[in-house]
Amino acid sequence: MSTKFQVNGKTVVATAEGDTPLLWVIRDELGMTGTKFGCGAALCGACTVHIDGKPARSCQTQLSSVAGKKVSTVEGLSKDNSHPLQVAWIKHQVPQCGYCQSGQLMSAAALLATNKNPSDSDIDNAMSGNICRCGTYPRIKAAIKDAAVLMQKA
Repeated sequence: MSTKFQVNGKTVVATAEGDTPLLWVIRDELGMTGTKFGCGAALCGACTVHIDGKPARSCQTQLSSVAGKKVSTVEGLSKDNSHPLQVAWIKHQVPQCGYCQSGQLMSAAALLATNKNPSDSDIDNAMSGNICRCGTYPRIKAAIKDAAVLMQKA
């Protein structure tokens, strides 16, 4: 069986079974290890990717469901850490252990794609499904606000 879809703008054909979680196709078959396995139950957000522009938990998304769709991973934000979220993440020294950060970044990118000037409440709501074991939530919120400003200037 093969499934054709796009990842970060490139067409790919995955050969895994249709019920294989997208996370494992991204990591094992496509070799993109930015997307992390956290809980396996779509509760922690570490595996967040975008499917047709909307955040989704790749650990619970079956490969067959992305046929013909556009998937974006953290590697798709930029190749050189120049995306406003990455710039802000570095400025605010958001990561500690870093494990949840790809999912945090992808959820934040989805928020800023639809809300150019999010309030604290907007950020809290959008990020509520992403768990940071290190508790860097204040830095995450500050980085999202800075990234919003950077994106408005661009």
